[in-house]
Amino acid sequence: MIDSHHHLWSYSAEEYPWIPTGSPLAQDQLLPELDAATSAAGVSGTVVVQARQVIQESDWLLSLAEQSETIKAVVGWVPLVDDKVHNDIERLAPHPKFRAVRHVLQDEPDEYFLRDDFHRGLAHLPGLDLRYDLLLFQRQLPIAIQLVDRQPELGIIVDHIAKPEARNGRIEADWKRGMRELAKRDNILGVKFSGLVTEFPEGDIDPDTIRAYFEESLDIFGPEKLMFGTDWPVALLRIGSYKDWTDTVRELLAPLTEDEQASIGSTNCRQAYGF
Repeated sequence: MIDSHHHLWSYSAEEYPWIPTGSPLAQDQLLPELDAATSAAGVSGTVVVQARQVIQESDWLLSLAEQSETIKAVVGWVPLVDDKVHNDIERLAPHPKFRAVRHVLQDEPDEYFLRDDFHRGLAHLPGLDLRYDLLLFQRQLPIAIQLVDRQPELGIIVDHIAKPEARNGRIEADWKRGMRELAKRDNILGVKFSGLVTEFPEGDIDPDTIRAYFEESLDIFGPEKLMFGTDWPVALLRIGSYKDWTDTVRELLAPLTEDEQASIGSTNCRQAYGF
């Protein structure tokens, strides 16, 4: 299996203000921790994704990837709204493991999705064979679709099945409607089944609701676009270990054909990121 989405960090409260103090996240999560987690879960490769919005994050993740056989691709960050961002992109793009860029759009107002300077930055990516990771909440799906339509040449990968407003016992109608519309776009290369557990409110998480979101995502995007991801270590806010989520996904995949399991478990990630 290839984990399409995880993070690494050398923890400090100043650099990671979004990490809850005293949580399982408030500690170093580096290559030794990744190797232990993936080894226990039977995961053979990963895609590491930016967790800070500074250009140094991209260089740091690439330096870790150079030391790791496990990390197959890096999703970094560049200042897309900067009028000289092409310099950063052209410097990073030749690295064989630099495969995509992400901005934390979920924290931005809707207007940001359509900013001309943001789209000027995005337009540099396709020519250098780079993808864009789209991070958003369910409520942002309508404006995100406009973003996708404005960049038809840009391959886009949707993080965390667009973070539905997950509640036990139901599938959100607005999420389903938005995802079905998004699925019509040819430049959507993949959709990560990850990050779902942290979208539930406090309390028990119903396994049947997890399964329902998996089956709905599979129905909407098909086995050729859905991708396994863990969102480790963020997922540790709601689950006990990396292996717990990996085992959950294996159980969800079990009823599918071997080819479908392989596609969702690894092949789609390799193809979407081009490694």
